[in-house]
Amino acid sequence: MPLLGSIIKTAIELRGKMPNLEIARRQDGYQQQVKVLRKLLKKAQFTSFGEYYGFVDQLKHHDIVTTFQSTVPVFDYNSIYKKWWYRSLNGEAYVCWPTKTKYFALSSGTSEASSKQIPVTSDMVRAIKKTSIRQLLSLSKYDFPVEFFEKGILMLGGSTHLHFNGTFFEGDLSGITAGNLPFWFEHFYKPGKRISRERNWNTKLEEIIRKAPEWDIGVICGVPAWLQVLMEKIIDRYQLSTIHDIWPNLSVYVHGGVSFGPYVRGFEKLLARPLTYMETYLASEGFIAYQSRPDTDAMELVLDNGLFYEFVPFNNTNFDGNGNLVEKPEALTLKQVKTNQEYALLISSCSGAWRYLIGDTIKFTSLELNEICITGRTKHFLNLCGEHLSQENMNRAIEMLEQQLNIEIREFTVAGIRYETMFAHKWFIGTDDKVDFEEIRRRIDENLKVLNDDYRVERIAAIKDIILEVYPCKVFYDWMKLKKKEGGQHKFPRVIKNDLYLEWEAYLKTVK
Repeated sequence: MPLLGSIIKTAIELRGKMPNLEIARRQDGYQQQVKVLRKLLKKAQFTSFGEYYGFVDQLKHHDIVTTFQSTVPVFDYNSIYKKWWYRSLNGEAYVCWPTKTKYFALSSGTSEASSKQIPVTSDMVRAIKKTSIRQLLSLSKYDFPVEFFEKGILMLGGSTHLHFNGTFFEGDLSGITAGNLPFWFEHFYKPGKRISRERNWNTKLEEIIRKAPEWDIGVICGVPAWLQVLMEKIIDRYQLSTIHDIWPNLSVYVHGGVSFGPYVRGFEKLLARPLTYMETYLASEGFIAYQSRPDTDAMELVLDNGLFYEFVPFNNTNFDGNGNLVEKPEALTLKQVKTNQEYALLISSCSGAWRYLIGDTIKFTSLELNEICITGRTKHFLNLCGEHLSQENMNRAIEMLEQQLNIEIREFTVAGIRYETMFAHKWFIGTDDKVDFEEIRRRIDENLKVLNDDYRVERIAAIKDIILEVYPCKVFYDWMKLKKKEGGQHKFPRVIKNDLYLEWEAYLKTVK
């Protein structure tokens, strides 16, 4: 299909040469957000939610943002589900968004809890499609040859099969959006509709491995852990040196949902040459951000496409010790945020989410470009005694460890526990390399002292020890399988707490 590749590349480059489109998106992002909020309120004013919170009256106010924030409370999943979304699940129309909600996405989450049912409206499907095309157009900034635009795109996600219960369809977000792919994209889309619908993860992997020699893949998309497993299996099956032996034109990896840093070292062992890495922030609640230019690790927030954002400073004032949001937190708008400060993200969306805490924490890396990076989850942090240890700190400490000891850490999780009269951090490391336990323990501790001043202080006063257990990677993967969270978009939690920690410890006793 050389002609099609040439046409796509030319179209992307022509669109990329229209700077007004990008400048318009980046100019006064706050005003774009005000327009989005006004549009959301106007469309939802006659829903049950809109009537309850007086959207008609809110639309009359000049300062619509302040009025909205002072009138509508903040919700987490449990509170908005119990009061509003359950009605949509029962088939009621006009609850939080006009018309009846036909789709619910089962959020991938982690192995710590059952999936949540997130409403996905037809407006949201269109918004996701629009942002996906926008990200595709950003390829004009990368120096890819014409041939690149002829190659297949392997998307390793959950099953695209949707379950219909008589009232609505539910399943993985990829299944909801699969029916809305542009007709021309189907030529490039791998593994294709039949394999993508497969529910059994191991069967899906086997089908992909069997078909791999028939495909000319240029782009791979998916969670790092599971893509790494797939590539290793392909290399082993066909007795290859690297994945480029079977897919010589593989050039781009699009990833999201989990920090890629700890996986880089093991991932690149499977390659003959470096890939271009592009990060996306596509959640069940919407397409929030994407990497829009090369030479950066940051992603550009999507400000003008059905999502209104608020930013809650992630501190002890707004969150309790378990990462739960207080009743009336401080919520900032885009014009009030600062760089390099951690915020929990609230969204109001064209799927009927209103001031909804999605559970992610982010930092702004550039206010001018509206660029962010994901730092972790509101409940995936440790603060037993004031150490304020974030997921970002943990990921970076593991990256440093891999470089220092020339080893590969495929998975890890951390628990905070009582230890004698004080506290300890207990690390569980997944690696298939031969390692020195004491050296790993010491290095993690020293790395965190460099990365986090609060941790360094509390290691003297209250965190009395660092405990380490090392297991083969298979132990982590088998746990995910046991929790029915194997493959797709599922990730192992970086912090493990409460009942899940007790279950994990009980499980480990069966594998020792």
